[in-house]
Amino acid sequence: MHADLVFTRGPVLTPGGRAGFAAVRGDRITAVGADPTPLIGPHTEVVDLGGRLLLPGFQDAHIHAVGGGVELGKCDLTGATSVVSCLDAVAAYARANPRLEWLTGSGWSLDTFAGGLPHRGLLDAVVADRPVVLVNRDHHGAWLNSAALARAGITADTPDPPDGRIERDADGPTGVLQEGAMDLVTRLLPPVTEVDELSGLLRAQRLLHSLGVTAWQDALLGEYGGMPDPSRAYATASERGLLTARVTGALWWDRDRGAEQLPELVERRESLRRSGFRAETVKIMLDGVAENHTAALLGPYLCTGHSGLSFVDAVALREYVTLLDAHGFQVHFHALGDRAVRDALDAVEAARAANGTGRRHHLAHLQVVHPDDVPRFGRLGATATIQPLWAVHEPQMDELTIPFLGAERAAWQYPFGALLRAGATLAAGSDWPVSSPDPLQGIHVAVNRIPYGEDVPAFLPGQRIGLAEAITAYTAGSAYVNHLDDTGVIRPGHRADLVVLDRDPFAGPDREIGAARVAMTFTGGRCVHEP
Repeated sequence: MHADLVFTRGPVLTPGGRAGFAAVRGDRITAVGADPTPLIGPHTEVVDLGGRLLLPGFQDAHIHAVGGGVELGKCDLTGATSVVSCLDAVAAYARANPRLEWLTGSGWSLDTFAGGLPHRGLLDAVVADRPVVLVNRDHHGAWLNSAALARAGITADTPDPPDGRIERDADGPTGVLQEGAMDLVTRLLPPVTEVDELSGLLRAQRLLHSLGVTAWQDALLGEYGGMPDPSRAYATASERGLLTARVTGALWWDRDRGAEQLPELVERRESLRRSGFRAETVKIMLDGVAENHTAALLGPYLCTGHSGLSFVDAVALREYVTLLDAHGFQVHFHALGDRAVRDALDAVEAARAANGTGRRHHLAHLQVVHPDDVPRFGRLGATATIQPLWAVHEPQMDELTIPFLGAERAAWQYPFGALLRAGATLAAGSDWPVSSPDPLQGIHVAVNRIPYGEDVPAFLPGQRIGLAEAITAYTAGSAYVNHLDDTGVIRPGHRADLVVLDRDPFAGPDREIGAARVAMTFTGGRCVHEP
């Protein structure tokens, strides 16, 4: 039978190597090989690759797409590279939105400010009459002006919450709230409307398709750090047929509660399933981030003498994960420090011993992994979900992380190569809006350990992985944790979720991988992006 769509004059990347063409009928790949002539009929659409590479669609295993899309419509500081440019952007946003009661936004980088800590006085100088709340790039802290502190009732006498910290100086709160302390103000913010959420999702979907992303796992279906619960947006988009991507969601585990929330999670899963949306994963955040010393470490930070925060007790975690596993949930761990990684692996091991295997639990971030725990990933079937863009020399790493970890632990960071050599399955994600959602930039860093276009030393170059291995993490690896088993590779019978690049990155030097761009994106054989 003639194909509906044929990609010819490859290369076409397949599990067995390279083919010259791929054919699609309906939403499925029907053939790959050398000569597509018998499959081309009068109504077949032919895409001449002309030496450009055809890949499986990229999949993001850890992203916050609705939150990222919503934030694009707020005060966006992701492009600000200095204190002055941050303040200019805030002032411009305030002028453009004179009727907003609260000015909110995100994206400022810790390395822009000395010690990663901006002061409320900086914001007061540009906006004094309205409260300003700006979440940082990693979404583990927020910067407030004095008006926002006053609205939240935060004073020198306000105690730190158990899961967070109010930064202070001799004059009281400085304007930075870390981790759970953000809730003191974010609970006061005007709610994001359903229209805002749906618009944010569709905005994010367009962006992600333009970057070749055809599927993702939303890493947090719940409210956190001022970001809206995206569940209703996904349910609405699914019911209305607006989702052109394949999306699965991770339900938020409330770290202030215990196993009593399990029936609620089961009900939420079933309710979303009835709307046509899959949410068969539970996200458990175990710790914070290294830059503000809230990542959970096995030993103390060199500067503070404490070892970070564990948001969930290690013994209780084993019980929770075993119960979730028994009820058919995959568990998606935020595990950044080596103590958090070990606690997560211990919990997976307990669930495996009690229930058997098969839930495809995965650990995201993995900044510091003790060498003793690297081989446990393969033995336990725990997938390592990596964020390659973080594994580079940048001020946030060189000034706010390495000096406080010490040389030995700093050498354990982002061990992609070691994990792969030890038999771990690698999946990949961006954590957008924390960092860029562009898979090609992530692939470039995974291979080079240097950001594209920058002249800096490679970060722990022994942890590089090959180009084919990095692409596999962003395709088949993420498809595995997303339980999308008929995607992630180009083979007959699989869904036609495909990406055409503007070149073949295998044909050039590794240092030029990041120059590649997406020319076309297809989901189910339908073109969803073409510039």
